[in-house]
Amino acid sequence: MIYLADTANLEALKKLYEFFPLEGVTTNPTILSQSNLPLSKALIELRDIVEDGMLHVQVLSNKAEDMVREAKKYKQFLGIDEAYFAKIPVTPEGFKAMSMLKCEGINVTATAIFTQQQALVASRAGADFVAPYVSRLDNISSHGIEVVGDIVQNIEDFELDTHVLAASFKTVDQIHRVSMCGAQSATISPELLHQLISHPMTDISVAQFEKDGESLYDIEF
Repeated sequence: MIYLADTANLEALKKLYEFFPLEGVTTNPTILSQSNLPLSKALIELRDIVEDGMLHVQVLSNKAEDMVREAKKYKQFLGIDEAYFAKIPVTPEGFKAMSMLKCEGINVTATAIFTQQQALVASRAGADFVAPYVSRLDNISSHGIEVVGDIVQNIEDFELDTHVLAASFKTVDQIHRVSMCGAQSATISPELLHQLISHPMTDISVAQFEKDGESLYDIEF
């Protein structure tokens, strides 16, 4: 599974890029509102941090033709090609826009997915990634992990050229379970990315190593 950061928090992202093997960043209007950054500034800063990594940028328009124009403008503004993904919601106009964007040679991430069928239709419309929302499904007494598993199964059964980008997590356990059910990628908040690699037993083990080796490691470096 590959990891992306779901954030526009520039400082948090810079710290993560110092050690975490991230493949890129995802954004949406809500994330941008939390960072209080205008889109023009956020995109340039994010591009400079991720460098050759993926940058998934959500459109705000709700008509297909406007979505396409908006997505193309962002790609031109960023000056990147293969690493750019237009995030398009799974609405009727969104599905139309996905097909149009793929005809233009622009990568597409289908977002705001809550059912297996939405993901399957998006895949048929040409989406490169489909992004099911795990916690939001759980919040409405549905089963986010099961939906992700069903989407993964569809992609395998029908040999579709689409990847699952699981999104909307509240716990490390949710991330563990989507990885175990075959999700190819996940976009995760900085806070959970830090928790993902942390364990108190690791801290105890490292402290014990340092104590035991302090008087024995005599080779200077």
